[in-house]
Amino acid sequence: MTVRQPATRFVDDQSLPWEPVAEGVKRKIMTYDANLMMVKVAFETGGIGAVHSHVHTQMSYVESGAFDITIAEETRTLRAGDAYYIPPNVRHGAVCVEAGVLVDVFTPMREDFV
Repeated sequence: MTVRQPATRFVDDQSLPWEPVAEGVKRKIMTYDANLMMVKVAFETGGIGAVHSHVHTQMSYVESGAFDITIAEETRTLRAGDAYYIPPNVRHGAVCVEAGVLVDVFTPMREDFV
C-alpha cells in the first residue's frame, strides 16, 4: 500500500501511483487530513466494489463510465456526471457496467486506507 503525506494542497494526478484493491479495481488516495479524504477509484467493466459499510459519511462522483450503485436496498445505474450520498453505517456497493472512475470523498478520513 502506498502511504501518502496528508493534506497535499495541490495534487498532480499523473504523479500518483495506482494501488490494486480487487480484481478490476484500483485506487489513488488523492489527498486528506483528519477530517476529509478524497480517493479516486478506477474500475474495469465487471469490477466490483463489494457490499460493505463504515462509520464514515461518503459522497461519490461518477467521473466516467457507468455503475450499478446499491445503497441500503436500492440499486440505480449512474453515469458520468452523476453523484450519490451514503450516510454512516449504511451498506453499499458498486458494480461497474462500463469501465470508469469514481471519485469518493469521506469524512472523517479513512484511516484504514493509509
